[in-house]
Amino acid sequence: MRLHSLVALAVLSFSFSAWAEEPAAGDAPAAKPEEAKAPLQLHPRHGEVVLGNNLAKLKVPDSFAYLDPKDTETVLTEVWGNPKGIPTLGMLVPADAQADSEEGWGVVITYDDDGHVSDEDAEGINYDELLGQMRESLNEENKERQKEGYPAVNLVGWATKPHYEKAARKLYWAKELAFGDHPEHTLNYNIRVLGKEGVLNLNAVASMKQVAQVEERMPTVLGFVEFQPGNRYMDFDAKTGRMAAYGIAGLVAGKVALKVGLFKGLIAVLLAAKKALVAGAAALFAALSRLFKRKAPAVESSPVLPPNGGE
Repeated sequence: MRLHSLVALAVLSFSFSAWAEEPAAGDAPAAKPEEAKAPLQLHPRHGEVVLGNNLAKLKVPDSFAYLDPKDTETVLTEVWGNPKGIPTLGMLVPADAQADSEEGWGVVITYDDDGHVSDEDAEGINYDELLGQMRESLNEENKERQKEGYPAVNLVGWATKPHYEKAARKLYWAKELAFGDHPEHTLNYNIRVLGKEGVLNLNAVASMKQVAQVEERMPTVLGFVEFQPGNRYMDFDAKTGRMAAYGIAGLVAGKVALKVGLFKGLIAVLLAAKKALVAGAAALFAALSRLFKRKAPAVESSPVLPPNGGE
């Protein structure tokens, strides 16, 4: 209401000035007051939500709201500046923060249909060593990024060290990322739920300023997402089912890293930075897609993930 009043006051002031003093011939017309931006038209849901074709189920509490894929694309593209066409199963947003506000953050939901992920390697992973390997790979790939004209992306460290809950078949971890010399770092918080022949991905998109809030709420998210009967981890039949080409370590490092190097795995990371690289998300997306097609034509070319990078 106040915003509309301010706009009306600006119009009234301009009208009075124009009536009081006739503009000289040849003067440029005065600029019109900027119209108030229309509020986001979203349709948040609570309670039970079924994802995909009876793939998985959420029981969304009042502290969160679920946005369907259409509303999710609105937030990702119109609010956070991502390129269009990123496939999702929707997203979760905190009920007490508007998606288009500075405090806004969300959890983007996607699904990787790559086969059954074995968790036999889970207990033997040294995550500090894995972090070092990821940094080394990233440093090499940054050379290619900079040749393409984009800032380096640096893996600062674990914001939350990876943890695998074997009984629930759920994995979570968080990375702190730095984009170029931008002073504000990005939080990339990940949850993976292992299913019969695929993995449900829940990636939180926020800045490091929100790390305490995100870490406080993500265990709640971890608890209210489950695969439906028939798609659960225990429903896998080793005689007839498909096996994924990676295990738990591959999920953390970026499963695409095993196919074409960590650079392509960074698509999700770049999109997950929310407020985008200075170069522009659309140009970045196009350039990366061209590069990946040259590197690995047999691998899917569309990004397996969410939001956008830098500020």
